[in-house]
Amino acid sequence: MTRQEPLTRASVLSAALRLVDSEGLDALTRRRLGHELGRDAMALYRYAPDRAALLDGLVELVLSELELPPQGQDWQTQLRRTAHQFRRLAIAHPHVVGLIVTRPLSTPLASRPLATLRPLEHLLAVLTGAGFPPATALRIYRLFIGFLYGHVLTELQELVAEPDETDDVLRLGLHRLPIREFPLLRSLASELAGYDGADELERGLDVLFTGLDAHAVDHEVAR
Repeated sequence: MTRQEPLTRASVLSAALRLVDSEGLDALTRRRLGHELGRDAMALYRYAPDRAALLDGLVELVLSELELPPQGQDWQTQLRRTAHQFRRLAIAHPHVVGLIVTRPLSTPLASRPLATLRPLEHLLAVLTGAGFPPATALRIYRLFIGFLYGHVLTELQELVAEPDETDDVLRLGLHRLPIREFPLLRSLASELAGYDGADELERGLDVLFTGLDAHAVDHEVAR
């Protein structure tokens, strides 16, 4: 009989992430996870006493994979690199993105896992190091994260209904929409089908940073 490797929190969460990546959040139960690990579901209690603990652990695990850029670059470059790193994580773990956006709402800031707070601390350090007052750095962070979360949630929406179709209206299933009620949406089929998430992220960051630069200049003039 082959001796089983001892369970750890890391091994339990890694197995949970593999399950969610392949089958979605609905597949994640302690019974199913125990089966994947070759253990009784009760054996997982020490590492994940309930589903909420599993979900929080998934958020922590995925965010721990976020590679934050090293200090020494200008703040816009560091925020751009962070944005693209987060987008890559979102594409790799699409079923966890909704958790990353919503799970913190149920947990006070100081009670969240440290891995979920490190990006905040790092980017605040980037912005204050660039000369922004701490309160201003926090506002910039909120704008940045709000834009980034919105972007990845939009990109991960299921757009293609019939991938084998060659006509964009048919591929996206837009032919099902009443043409008199949705003329503009139907007319944008090619734009929707040709969506480039990385390019659109760059365009959005350009707009965000241009606005922040203009606000900083206006603030200096007002002073």
